[in-house]
Amino acid sequence: MSPSTLATAIDLTDMDMFAVREPYEVYDELRAHSPIWCHPATATHEEPFWLVTSHDLITKAHRMGPVLSHQTGPGRDGAGGITLPDVEMGPGIMMIMTDPPDHTRYRKLVSKGFTPRMVRKLEDWLRIRSHLIIDALDGRTEGDFVVNLASELPLMAIAEIIGVPQEDRHKLFEWTNSAIGRFDPEFLNEHDPYSPQNGTMDAFNMTIYAQQLTEEKRRCPRDDLMTKLAQAEVTMADGTVTELNDLELSLFFTLLVIAGNETTRNSITHGLLAFQEFPDQWELLRRHPELMPRAVDEILRYGTPVRYFRRTAAEDLELGGAQIRAGEKVALWYTAGNRDPKVFDDPHRFDITRTPNPHLAFGGGGAHYCLGANLAKLELEVMFEALINRLPEIEVIGPPERLRDLTINGIKHLPVRYGPVVTAQAA
Repeated sequence: MSPSTLATAIDLTDMDMFAVREPYEVYDELRAHSPIWCHPATATHEEPFWLVTSHDLITKAHRMGPVLSHQTGPGRDGAGGITLPDVEMGPGIMMIMTDPPDHTRYRKLVSKGFTPRMVRKLEDWLRIRSHLIIDALDGRTEGDFVVNLASELPLMAIAEIIGVPQEDRHKLFEWTNSAIGRFDPEFLNEHDPYSPQNGTMDAFNMTIYAQQLTEEKRRCPRDDLMTKLAQAEVTMADGTVTELNDLELSLFFTLLVIAGNETTRNSITHGLLAFQEFPDQWELLRRHPELMPRAVDEILRYGTPVRYFRRTAAEDLELGGAQIRAGEKVALWYTAGNRDPKVFDDPHRFDITRTPNPHLAFGGGGAHYCLGANLAKLELEVMFEALINRLPEIEVIGPPERLRDLTINGIKHLPVRYGPVVTAQAA
């Protein structure tokens, strides 16, 4: 199938398709014939965009710096961001939608909370909570893996790091679902402004919560990230020293909450699905738990939780032979790059012994490499350690319900049978 044929055969802006499957066979065709391809305009996205599917070109794009902007580009009046549709609020203010030097200043405010040393301080705390999560199954034989198991540890961790009371963590879960599920009927109810499934109301409630939490941290400082942000001083480009304003604090809170729990929740769920598809790998990990670090990387590669991020060309440039004009959109398709046979032998096989494993689940390097990578890896390690030891016969008993979204490779629900539950002492 040639790229010209693909233009009429596939629409990678079709959320209904992604609610059913990930089209790896299409990625294989594109990568083989045209690893950077101008995707035509569609009914839902009325602007062509460059689609990058090879590992090599995605990595190069990540290391080109602000010439491929996270923020905006010529002719967009400041709108832009990291999704294919332009957004107006966020570029230039939310850390993930800024370029250096602003991005560097924002990142320094929170980076110390996610260093390997700081994350490892949470290790024992996370292990205790992983057992509490399984204990909370309380005799149930079947359930929803996403809601009951996969979501809990990331929520507990990000609440602890930010400084959100643990009893409020399920508010974070609801707000995250509303934010990432804004195109999914399950999480959408725009007709009732008071519905918990109303995205606008959820965004408002999240902003109010962030402001109240900031005020509390100023009154009663704690050793957490929101206290540090509430007290932070930022040196601007002109040398002016200022505090973060309410909008910046709210956007920081939103980014930390959503990025801090949703992607890891989906990685844990994709990981279980991969082990069910390749049961020999489950048994291998049970016999050789020392393979856990490699298994974590393979889970992240095989079930990449973020499908793509978009950049905007800040000037005319060349990438992989394509001449990209200033202001044009470039989509870096991580789910495709992580199945590139030039980098990964037998890429559609889940192999927990794979090494090296230069996956793109945290990006392809550069200034925007995922801040929470160390935390995500530890959470996956701790959760799967608990699963193989305490739920060794867990079984998927129905198809996953996939999220209707373009950016997030998400799973909303996954029915499982837990099997015998081994006690924490016996494990």
